[in-house]
Amino acid sequence: MLTCDHYITARTLDAAFDAMEAFAGRYRLVAGATDILPWAREGRAGDVHIEALIDISKIADLNGVVIGKSRVRLGAATPFQAFLEDRALSAVLPNMRHCAIWFACDQIRASATIGGNVANASPAADGMPALLVLNAEVELALRDTGGVRRRSVPLAELVEGPSRTSIAPGEIITSFECDALPTHGGAFEKVGHRRSLVIAVACLSVAVSLDAGRKAFDDVRIAAGGIGPKAVRLAHTEALLRGAPLDAGTIAEAAELELDLVQSRSRRDYRRAVLRGFLTRALVCAAREAGADVDVLEQTLEAVDA
Repeated sequence: MLTCDHYITARTLDAAFDAMEAFAGRYRLVAGATDILPWAREGRAGDVHIEALIDISKIADLNGVVIGKSRVRLGAATPFQAFLEDRALSAVLPNMRHCAIWFACDQIRASATIGGNVANASPAADGMPALLVLNAEVELALRDTGGVRRRSVPLAELVEGPSRTSIAPGEIITSFECDALPTHGGAFEKVGHRRSLVIAVACLSVAVSLDAGRKAFDDVRIAAGGIGPKAVRLAHTEALLRGAPLDAGTIAEAAELELDLVQSRSRRDYRRAVLRGFLTRALVCAAREAGADVDVLEQTLEAVDA
């Protein structure tokens, strides 16, 4: 059971920092708060009492989306539902749209934020591989005697392992800067113990662009979650595919290249098989969305499955 003495809704960064200082070491930041009840129920030590919950979802610095020519700024309080409702946003972040489709359910998508998904640092977090594909940089804010200071860190460096990040005490994630990928197709694959409202056993995010003739891969970005202590980019697979022909042989080779990244101590062979299948299907689906010939893709899938 979860109990708290104070629920504070901060409207500005300074108000959040004031509350954090007032309850030093005795608070928890929330935005969508969609994960705090499972966290409390699982206990990690039976009943959980937090003196103060500080809601930062209404802070202007953590909200809003700015779409530039090459980069997109996402406020940390951006809910996953935004990637389904905002057409301009989904057009430049195609893999995030596919991630949102798989993410939880309608009610949770409307509240769950990308900042919270990252801050939890779950190895199976759906948002992590999708944001890694976008080369996301994380902006963090900290107040000290000199005022509010900000720093940026690559997402790949922010998360260090299960429930571990390099977020310093007193810091707040304020935003993400991501690559805009308007010419790419996207895909997201996920498997768990049921279709939705599930923690992923494994998940995969892909973004692909094609050459001018739409017969070969151009830019390829792939990241996987749930296969190790944190989500990772499949750099060797990406390098193999860039400039390679879009055919069954290429995709079959790519699907085998980095299966050793699966580090799970349980069901390792299963996760390897899942990753192989995910790579095959996601590459084909992303290529289709990027404009590849449908007949060629169907033949490719048939050849890989044979």
